[in-house]
Amino acid sequence: MTSDAASARPDPTDEVVDLCRDLLRIDTTNTGDNATSAGERRAAEYVAEKLAEVGVESRLVESAPGRANLVARIPGADPGRDALLVHGHLDVVPADADEWSVHPFSGEVRDGYLWGRGAIDMKDFDAMVLAVVRDWQRTGVRPPRDIVLAYTADEEAGSDYGARYLVERHPDLFDGCTEAIGEVGGFSYSVNDATRLYLIETAEKGLDWLRLHAKGRPGHGSFIHDDNAVTALAEAVARIGRHRFPVTVTDTVRAFLAEVSDVLGVELDPEDPETAISKLGPIANIIGATIRSTANPTRLQAGYKDNVIPGRATATIDCRSLPGQSEMLEQQLRELVGPDIDIEYIQRQPAWETTFDGDLVAAMSAALRAEDPGARPVPYMLSGGTDAKAFAQLGIRCFGFAPLRLPADLNFSALFHGIDERVPVDGLQFGVRVLDRFLRSC
Repeated sequence: MTSDAASARPDPTDEVVDLCRDLLRIDTTNTGDNATSAGERRAAEYVAEKLAEVGVESRLVESAPGRANLVARIPGADPGRDALLVHGHLDVVPADADEWSVHPFSGEVRDGYLWGRGAIDMKDFDAMVLAVVRDWQRTGVRPPRDIVLAYTADEEAGSDYGARYLVERHPDLFDGCTEAIGEVGGFSYSVNDATRLYLIETAEKGLDWLRLHAKGRPGHGSFIHDDNAVTALAEAVARIGRHRFPVTVTDTVRAFLAEVSDVLGVELDPEDPETAISKLGPIANIIGATIRSTANPTRLQAGYKDNVIPGRATATIDCRSLPGQSEMLEQQLRELVGPDIDIEYIQRQPAWETTFDGDLVAAMSAALRAEDPGARPVPYMLSGGTDAKAFAQLGIRCFGFAPLRLPADLNFSALFHGIDERVPVDGLQFGVRVLDRFLRSC
């Protein structure tokens, strides 16, 4: 490459901001309803166009009108090696513009941050990967093994039209993939000026979304009525909402707490992990939810007129089970709601857990330390869920690794599905450098 060509080549750490901003400006709101969800195909076509500009062919796979996924394969130097899957979703949760400081789909740069719905969940990682791949194609870099890129739809509503559809209908697209990286891992937690923990996701709680159904005798709202479906449902929901499931410390959480105790100088009491977790500040919300299964009421539906007692009432419960505890959670819920309430599962996807070891973990750790000498990579469990649940069904060993170096005072966990979602621009650029190092060496 001549010096003139090199100088004209976009710097990936600059281009990532433009790519992320473009993606943020595409409204890919996933309401959970095909009729009102929007933009996923347009976003997938944008990614396809940016890949095509540098000579990468991709395939768009539509699971329903407008629900588009994109898959591409970057050939590696050693075709005999197993492939690495790099996946990110393009959909986002809804946002109410009246609640935000900026319009959620403006992609505005302000105060050193790039703002918008999806900035950290997860169009930042989508853009980082795209920036790295585009730079490689321009400069002739070839990864050590095949890399399969997957940009998916519908992650925010259970992945039926995204990763799960691809796994069930098009598993051949992931032939040879034995390991994967995706969202919600590789972000920093500042211990002090010299040390930052980087949380790499090695486990994920199960997804157990369900509905409770109560039946009763319909009647006039002015009568005395002992068989009221709304009353029965409300009592069951209240019992679930107030219940705390027992503490269970898994291998991943135990390893994380040991690292935290060491770096903070706090003695870890295995019988009282909440004491150590309470000292973690903003990330305590994420970690605190990984020591027990949870069940949170999220929606209620009943009735059709103010003075009519309905014959049926329904509630939605967002349950997240620890690895191996889904059936135990169901049993405990049935005991809580009683025999007269029916339970219907909306989504039931198993938890997964892997170990914090091996060449891939070593490559992640080395890339982080090369860009941040104060980095201390640690394993952790995600309290939510990602597309990794689907890909794990193919026997792929999954990790959350979307590297970001964050300001010490940023409440990162509050930005997920929250208002004023934003990502630090220098954090995006850090992520590009780390991913470039990692993907060249993995």
